[in-house]
Amino acid sequence: MDDALTPAEWSAVWLSLKVALTATVLSLPAAIGLGYWLARRDFWGKALVETFLSLPLVLPPVVTGYLLLVLFGRRGLLGQYLDEWFGFHLVFTWKGAALAAAVMAFPLMVRAIRVAFADQDVRLEQAARTLGAGRWETFFRIALPLARRGVLAGAVLGFARSLGEFGATVMIAGNLPGETQTIPLLIYTEANAPGGIEASARLVVLAILIALAALFAAEWLERTQGRKDAKG
Repeated sequence: MDDALTPAEWSAVWLSLKVALTATVLSLPAAIGLGYWLARRDFWGKALVETFLSLPLVLPPVVTGYLLLVLFGRRGLLGQYLDEWFGFHLVFTWKGAALAAAVMAFPLMVRAIRVAFADQDVRLEQAARTLGAGRWETFFRIALPLARRGVLAGAVLGFARSLGEFGATVMIAGNLPGETQTIPLLIYTEANAPGGIEASARLVVLAILIALAALFAAEWLERTQGRKDAKG
């Protein structure tokens, strides 16, 4: 594999892994909390929350990237304060790429995690509460362990989606070699160069293999959870 990829391609691979891992780790706690909340609560406006949550799945990714740029650009609604108060900026950095990936992957993570919580028998939590367990203890000792495979499946899907993010990333992070150029961005760059279709074939194959591995892992986790629930 060392002979198969060029230094630029290796840089894109490692940057993609760093961006995807960062996006997944930072998004997972919020996805777990929101997934549990949506699975357990009925409230006015729930459909609106679910619709808003699904927007990144149906909007063109460049539109999502544009909105992120408006919010987190150096003169953006939030970005100007991050830059002024903390000297922190996201535009044209790998952290901006991680933010874009997290936003695009978040709905997939929440959906998988929500299903895992919704399929549980809530009587187990009710029994724990009657035995004196508090709300947080019940969540961490009953609900979350029972949903662990769904949580893992959501994390895997989010990681895979983050690896493939292109449109929102190029809007907020650009396409800077060695800085923000992930696998999809490098494939796009190489494919538009003379002879680039053949040159980018290695990365295309690698991206397909990573996506297949992630989907297989998520499917296996869901099937394992299903068989365990059926036996239980």
